[in-house]
Amino acid sequence: MKKLNKLMVQGAFAALVGAGALAAASTSASAAVVCNGEGECWHTHDAYNYPTSYGVVVHPDNWRWGHRDHYRWHEHNGRGYWHNGGWITF
Repeated sequence: MKKLNKLMVQGAFAALVGAGALAAASTSASAAVVCNGEGECWHTHDAYNYPTSYGVVVHPDNWRWGHRDHYRWHEHNGRGYWHNGGWITF
């Protein structure tokens, strides 16, 4: 009976550790769609505080533009924003 209790405790502990690792992995991956007033959009994986003067809007990752909207999709690694067709690093 003691062995059975010990195995149950170990199994419960392993399940808790596994669930915790899964929860941590799933919450650490966040993303957003950022668009500027010029119709350029890109993904960001970090929570940047863009100054208001940059003229960008941050949307949730599942955001999609409407059928009549005219946006261009750009991707770029690193910290910055699109302006007049060029990537500005900050």
